[in-house]
Amino acid sequence: MSVNILSVEGLSFRYNSLEVLSNISFSINAGDYIGLVGPNGSGKTTLIRIILGLMKPNKGNISLFGVEPWKFKDCYRIGYLPQRTQFNPYFPAIVKEIVSSGLFSKRRFYKIPDKPEEAMIEEAMRLMDVLDIRNKLIGDLSGGQQQRVLVARAIVNEPELLILDEPTTALDPETRERFFHILQELNQNKKVTIILVTHDIASIGKYASRLLYLDKKIVFYGSFEDFCSSVDMGSYFGEFAQHLICHRHD
Repeated sequence: MSVNILSVEGLSFRYNSLEVLSNISFSINAGDYIGLVGPNGSGKTTLIRIILGLMKPNKGNISLFGVEPWKFKDCYRIGYLPQRTQFNPYFPAIVKEIVSSGLFSKRRFYKIPDKPEEAMIEEAMRLMDVLDIRNKLIGDLSGGQQQRVLVARAIVNEPELLILDEPTTALDPETRERFFHILQELNQNKKVTIILVTHDIASIGKYASRLLYLDKKIVFYGSFEDFCSSVDMGSYFGEFAQHLICHRHD
């Protein structure tokens, strides 16, 4: 039986008179890997901020783990990576310290990690393939390495839901593919539910299980198989764009 993690019904949001989201309805179950895509200005980041309880919709209902997001208290159940964070090259923190700071969402104050927490830190670094650079300064790392460290920080509490907002924007194609592959393993092996906001529609089709295409309203939400077989979506996007998303089925 599928466990519902997120439910959105009739959600709308305006910035003053500008409608950003209109009548959005969808649900996400445990174990889903959602690729959230859409053009600039389509409302993707606004939707994520509402899901996280940072903003309230003008209309509609939203339930996160059974409660309204702005009333949600168990922050450790969610890992969040915002749009790319740029580290000062002189920022005085090593990789292990950055990852361990993710534990604050559960305990809310600093203390030296105990043995179980040390094991959690080690596992998060192992999963994201940054164990060998654990003692390096975060500012000395490449963009791809920094992103993997930040994901390790987001997953150190073993969250049930991981939300990533444009995590691959500054990555080269090879690093981007490796990053997507790591996330896929996290979803399949650790059963972490993932919402990945991305412009890289060609790559996400190879990894995510479902596509949510947003352009102020929901244009499509469903499996990639359904998207690829949809004549309506072929007409909407054009055959070439549809093929870019569906080439994992070639």
